[in-house]
Amino acid sequence: MATGKKFDFRVIEQEGTWRAELTRRASARKTVISKAQDGFATEAQATTWAEAELKDLLATVHARLQAKKER
Repeated sequence: MATGKKFDFRVIEQEGTWRAELTRRASARKTVISKAQDGFATEAQATTWAEAELKDLLATVHARLQAKKER
């Protein structure tokens, strides 16, 4: 059984600005970008945004799973 994370984020520097991406492991070989935003002035701003969005995304996924389980 896999022990890795299903959802994560990464922060990338592009042409003097920072880009934050929320990623999802679709399979062992494929990673899908679920949400992204660029134009951050610093890495800290991008990381803060990504952590907040990841927390929100995980709450949404958990709520969907709970609703599906109750059906």
